[in-house]
Amino acid sequence: MTAPYACQPADSRGRLYDEDLSSFRSPWQRDRDRIIHSSAFRRLKHKTQVFVEQEGDAYRGDYFRTRLTHTIEVAQVARTVAGALGLNTDLAEAVALAHDLGHPPFGHTGEDALAALMQPFGGFDHNAQALRIVTRLERHYAGFDGLNLTWETLEGIAKHNGPVAPPYPYALEQVNAAWDLELSTHASAEAQVAAVADDIAYNHHDLHDGLRAGLFTEDDLAQLPIIGPAFAQVDHRHPGLDPDRRRHEALRRVFGVMVEDVIAVANDRLARLNPASVDDIRAAQGAVISFSPPLHQGLREIKTFLFKRMYRAPSVVVERRLVTAMLNELFPLFLARPEALPGHWQTDAAAAPMQERARIVLDYVAGMTDRYAMAEWERLCNSAAPTG
Repeated sequence: MTAPYACQPADSRGRLYDEDLSSFRSPWQRDRDRIIHSSAFRRLKHKTQVFVEQEGDAYRGDYFRTRLTHTIEVAQVARTVAGALGLNTDLAEAVALAHDLGHPPFGHTGEDALAALMQPFGGFDHNAQALRIVTRLERHYAGFDGLNLTWETLEGIAKHNGPVAPPYPYALEQVNAAWDLELSTHASAEAQVAAVADDIAYNHHDLHDGLRAGLFTEDDLAQLPIIGPAFAQVDHRHPGLDPDRRRHEALRRVFGVMVEDVIAVANDRLARLNPASVDDIRAAQGAVISFSPPLHQGLREIKTFLFKRMYRAPSVVVERRLVTAMLNELFPLFLARPEALPGHWQTDAAAAPMQERARIVLDYVAGMTDRYAMAEWERLCNSAAPTG
């Protein structure tokens, strides 16, 4: 039984293109399944978070998270939290599974590079790009482009991080023109859960991946809030535990602290707000799903540490320069020489005016995996490594 403020399948605002209802799946189960079976979802397997996927790279390892493993972890957290709060777990899962579809190769480094390259042509935003993928770029169904997801799932992709103020990214403006997503309001509680689940997942796994990469040690983490007490608790309860198990036990406690905090804060806010429907959630003055102020402050300290020791570690900065140089060569090349694009990309770009051509080139480059982007750079630009 879901809460009255949960999204109800029978009340869904439907799809842009009408379809018969499934006899055995809810609308959001159907959305979830379409996202999982999409080409963009499969490509997440070879898109990285922090460490570039490259043979011979010092930080490459099969245990580091990719966008795909990260997305699966986010979906798991979203289902857990949504279930604990009486929300619709299928919608929370669908939004979580779609939230990173718009990320380009090379993680946030790739996003920064493409945003700069697209600045004269309307910019680039990975959330807006995810909407473009699920409404336009996936081309598998006979009756429509995209996945024809429900309004609620599209709203969640667009607004899971909160209301969106104009000017809107180009891709978001296109989707919103076709179907008003009420961008000035908050999203459903299910979408808010997906956003916080993203924070929980990456805060946890970036610590784990950074330790595995040797960018910092457990001793470096001892003075940090949340993490230091977690290691101390493990040492008290399991003295002499071998290092790998000690690390795992401590970080799973950090994970648990974040999940429990979100559920407690949400229950308190929902009790005070007493929403009668999902529209009351959307109209609320602030998000109902978030961390408590003390935990939020502790996570800020952890993020500051990770920024210095991981995201801007010297070895990672070198990789950032290298992959930025690759994209800075590939994008202008395709823009000037659309004949270098494959298949329909070439046909579409060659006939388009420059503004539209840039968007087509962006769609192609942003859809690349790390390994494909590097292979295309090798094929088209140079056999020598870029110098940055």
